[in-house]
Amino acid sequence: MTEICFYLLAGYLSGSVLYAQIWGRILRRKDITAGTRDGNPGTANAFMEGGFLCGMLTLICDLAKGFVPIWLFLRQTDYTGFALAFILVAPVLGHIYPLFHHFQGGKGIATSFGCLLGLYPSIACALVLAACFIGFSTILVISPHYYRTLAAYLAAAIITFLTVKTSAIRWGMLLIAGAVSFKLLSCDEKNERCKVKLL
Repeated sequence: MTEICFYLLAGYLSGSVLYAQIWGRILRRKDITAGTRDGNPGTANAFMEGGFLCGMLTLICDLAKGFVPIWLFLRQTDYTGFALAFILVAPVLGHIYPLFHHFQGGKGIATSFGCLLGLYPSIACALVLAACFIGFSTILVISPHYYRTLAAYLAAAIITFLTVKTSAIRWGMLLIAGAVSFKLLSCDEKNERCKVKLL
């Protein structure tokens, strides 16, 4: 139980570090969220406002802060029960509601990919989420990005629930999808009209 609490806290605190803010200050000497439409301290704004290097470093760090706690938990403990579901979502919750930034964070997209990659060598969930994003961007095109993200996480959660045998991973994916969706539903972007087009 102590190990579980440690990794829950470590995952949340890892997620609470907003690297877009850090790299923006170091490389561009500015707050990369200032003047942006959504004020999101995430990878997309790091690329758009901070440039390629700032974006790449933010992407790597946002993936890593999700990957490392999950990867370590699976290798440093013998616990394989339901707690894994909560440990999977802890870094995402940290990014969305960061302790170090008055609980005002980003959407958790890159971090959630990092968490799912932390299940390595089992990366099926990460591939499913990526495939859903690609599918809703190239085949059944949903726009704007706000609705595409909601659809991708919902579809990935359903597919994971139907195909993955490990209960903790199924529920972990559902918790991640729920956290990201809840954050998106609190954004102003939802006022835009959803458009769907089959290519």
